[in-house]
Amino acid sequence: MRIGILTSGGDCPGINATIRGVCKTAILNYGMEVIGIHSGFKGLIDLDYEVMTERSLTGLLTMGGTILGTSREKPYSKKQAVPGIDKPALLKANVELLGLDAVVCIGGNGTQKTAGKMARAGIPVIGIPKTIDNDVAGTDLCFGFHTAVSIATEAIDRLHSTASAHRRAMVIEVMGHKAGWIALYSGMAAGGDVILIPERPYDMEHICQAIMNRMQRGKNYAIVVVAEGLPTPRPGRAGEYIASTISEMTGIEARETVLGYTQRGGSPCPFDRILSTRMGSHAVELIARGEFGRMVAFNGESITSVPLAEVAGCTRLVPPDHELIMQGQHMGVCFG
Repeated sequence: MRIGILTSGGDCPGINATIRGVCKTAILNYGMEVIGIHSGFKGLIDLDYEVMTERSLTGLLTMGGTILGTSREKPYSKKQAVPGIDKPALLKANVELLGLDAVVCIGGNGTQKTAGKMARAGIPVIGIPKTIDNDVAGTDLCFGFHTAVSIATEAIDRLHSTASAHRRAMVIEVMGHKAGWIALYSGMAAGGDVILIPERPYDMEHICQAIMNRMQRGKNYAIVVVAEGLPTPRPGRAGEYIASTISEMTGIEARETVLGYTQRGGSPCPFDRILSTRMGSHAVELIARGEFGRMVAFNGESITSVPLAEVAGCTRLVPPDHELIMQGQHMGVCFG
């Protein structure tokens, strides 16, 4: 068999480890030929690719980024349509031209949505969920999430001493456009006093009162963790709004720190290396069995798969009764 592999959307720790898992399993265990497609779906449209060999995989387990490159190309999007070019037709034609028996698509929600459309168009495809936001439906975990939480937690840990020394409220903005998984997990891991996520409404008066109550108990600083996608009543960053409002309403000096792209850069943590390897290997097993139109998933402690049709375009949000939220509330953490 001859299979293609591409990475699409934002970069994420563990992509290269996943590429390694796919290629090693395909080449060494099944004797398949693997075509690495550059720059996501753009490379499949432009026929920009390379033949992957065992030598191509050296050092990938610990390497950040993606050796195949990535892009935000969405071939089925009307917004990205180019006059005179039928991208969906070209995509399918090039899969046939390259003689691909399957295409492995590594990416987040947008990538899985595109993979689902490819499956409906008759292209044999397998999706592997990738995002530090951990918001792809159908899987309990996406690789990259644990690494991002570790990075965010370490940063928040370091801000405790600065907040205490200057008697400030430190507002740390972490990634998470629609889902607050990183804010919830890093906030709880680093002892956040206030954790604000997009899934839950918040009241600035309640937040400020919680901070004031903490000060009155003899705690001279506060740590506020905010997901970047938190809705605010005015333009600008969520963290900036929360910090300025705390200062205005309480008189306490509040400073904002935006962690930004540091959360998705660099080497994956051990957990993500293992998860990436397992997911990559399972994708090839699905191909070998002829089970196409599916996305690899981590459910419970097992690597399984789910139909792309059931998860494409869906977002996995933090439920209001999540165990960590309940536990945090019992310990006095303010969630808005």
